[in-house]
Amino acid sequence: MPKPHSEACERNKGPILDVLKSWFLRPGTVLEIGSGTGQHAVHFAAHLPHLMWSATDREENLDGIRQWIDEAALPNLRGPYALDVRQEVWPVREALYAFSANTAHIMSWGDVEAMFAGVSVALEPGGCFCLYGPFNRDGQFTSDSNRAFDESLRARDPQMGIRDDRALQTLGTRCELEFAADYSLPARNRLLVWTK
Repeated sequence: MPKPHSEACERNKGPILDVLKSWFLRPGTVLEIGSGTGQHAVHFAAHLPHLMWSATDREENLDGIRQWIDEAALPNLRGPYALDVRQEVWPVREALYAFSANTAHIMSWGDVEAMFAGVSVALEPGGCFCLYGPFNRDGQFTSDSNRAFDESLRARDPQMGIRDDRALQTLGTRCELEFAADYSLPARNRLLVWTK
């Protein structure tokens, strides 16, 4: 099986890393939810050696992630672990940090709620959760391309779609996570930060 590869990951890993460096300061474990191809996990673990990066995803994506992790052979990169956000017990029980990229819009809203609830349980006090992707601002699309992307997602599955930042902030509050920051990144994506 060829190693999976995402051009988007290659483009966005640098800007995302710049933000993570401002938040993931203390040594600790990072729980990555939805590691996808595995490219982010390898890149961030290599550049943040004070962190123990734990890659997770749904069972069907683990083989591809494993290829990236095995090839990188980094001492601070663990996994990949099978994680469905709706499962009762997560494979990483405690983490100082949580990170997820491009997941909220391909999950159902129920799954997004489950992700936030699970992150709240796993995060240590003083920890933070960074969520990257396309988000609506105050109920409005931020670009025509994001509107078109949302339409294509909903055509594939009506439960998918670009999430609204206000709804996510409300959800965070419900899960005892305090909204802390909002970064605009290239390609009209954003990185939202919550703290516990």
